[in-house]
Amino acid sequence: MTPPKVSVIITVFNEEKNILPLLKAIYEELSSIHYEVIMVEDGSTDRTIEEVKKYANEFTKLIILNRNYGQTSALLAGIDMAQGEYIATLDGDLQNDPSDIPIMLHKAIEEDWDVVAGRRINRKDGYFLKKLPSKIANQIIRNSTKVFLSDYGCSLRVFKKDIAQNLGLYGELHRFIPVLLHLKGARMTEVDVKHHARKHGVSKYGFGRTFKVISDLILMLFFQKYFTKPIHLFGTLGLLSFLIGLAINIYFLILKITGEDIWGRPLLLLGFILIIGGLQLITTGIIAELIIRTYFESQNKRPYHIKTIFQGEK
Repeated sequence: MTPPKVSVIITVFNEEKNILPLLKAIYEELSSIHYEVIMVEDGSTDRTIEEVKKYANEFTKLIILNRNYGQTSALLAGIDMAQGEYIATLDGDLQNDPSDIPIMLHKAIEEDWDVVAGRRINRKDGYFLKKLPSKIANQIIRNSTKVFLSDYGCSLRVFKKDIAQNLGLYGELHRFIPVLLHLKGARMTEVDVKHHARKHGVSKYGFGRTFKVISDLILMLFFQKYFTKPIHLFGTLGLLSFLIGLAINIYFLILKITGEDIWGRPLLLLGFILIIGGLQLITTGIIAELIIRTYFESQNKRPYHIKTIFQGEK
C-alpha cells in the first residue's frame, strides 16, 4: 500500500462540538491529496471519542490515550504512528484552518523546506489575555534562542517525516518545536495562515502557563549551548564561585593573622558557602558529563546529524 503524502495530526481534549466541522473541513480541503488523519484523544471527559468514531472516514485513525498526558505527549503519539512523507499538525479547536495545509505542503515540496511554519494573521484572540502575552513571549524566545520565527504559538506546521520523528518531545516542549528543529539543523520558513475565533469549548491554557514557558525556555537554552558539554556551564560557574569564595577566605585569613577578630562576620560565611557551592557545581558538571556520555554511547547516538553525503565520480 502506497504511504500517504501527508499525515495530519490533531490532538484533541474535550472538543466534542468541534469534531464534525473539523473533520468535514479536512476531508474537503485535502480531497486532492493522498492523506491520513490521526486524531489523538488525550483523556477527554466528554463525547469527543464518540464524535470522532461517528464521523471518521477510511483515512482517519483515532488514538485513544488512557489518561490526559498533555499536548506534547499526545503530539508525540501521533507522530510515532504517522505514515506520511510529510506531517502536518494543527489544533482541534477550529482556530487553525485546514485549507492552509495544501498551500504549506506545496511550498515544502516545491522549495524543499524541512519545515513550513504557520504565521497567524488577523489573530482572533483577546488582546490582553492572549495576543499581548504571545507577542512578549515570541520576542523573548527569539532574542534568547536566536531562532527568528514570528509566531511560536501557531500549532499549524508541516514537517518532513524524518525531521518530526526525531524531535525528542518530552514534558511540554511542543511550544518550542521550532527551537528543537533548529537544533536538528532543519531549514525553516513561514507562511501566513488564517486564524478563527474559538466557537465551541474553552481554551485549555491560562495565565499559569507563563511559568511553564519560562522553565522550558531555560531548558531550551541549556540544550542549545550546553547539551553535549554541560561541564562548560557547571564547571565555569563552579570555578568562579570557588575562586571568589577562596579570595574572601584568604582575605579573612590575613585579617586573622594580623590580629583582627573575624568571628561572626557575614562575609566570612559567604566565602565558605561560595567554596562549597563551587565544588558542588563542578561535581554536578562532571556527573552531567558522565550522563551525557552514557546517553550517547548506550544508544549509539552521535552529537551530530548528517544532512546528506555526496560521492564524487571518477
